Amino acid sequence: MTRPPLGPLARLSAALAHLAATIDARALEGDAGTSWTARLLAKGPDAVAAKIAEEGAELAEAVIRESDDHVAAEAADVIYHLMVGLRARGVPLDALAEKLEARQGTSGLAEKASRNAK
Repeated sequence: MTRPPLGPLARLSAALAHLAATIDARALEGDAGTSWTARLLAKGPDAVAAKIAEEGAELAEAVIRESDDHVAAEAADVIYHLMVGLRARGVPLDALAEKLEARQGTSGLAEKASRNAK
């Protein structure tokens, strides 16, 4: 079965920019009593890592068994928790972009082999 392409990035880019700004605001002035983001950040990287693992497993299950809408919802959860994890560790989005850019034009198989060779 042929699937449609991923499509344009403008809408996703705007949503991610808004999400990043919200996470940064919650990190700086959020109340852990009323904000999930502030609460998760206050618990530290270990708690965020557990949520990333949980949400990743839910996404994997959804990819196999659920509707496209459910897959999109689980992917949104993974992206949100990934960004909270980056914030918890102090890793800027530019560092992530740098890693993605470095892999452009490189076969995924070759890139994986280079990591395994280290």
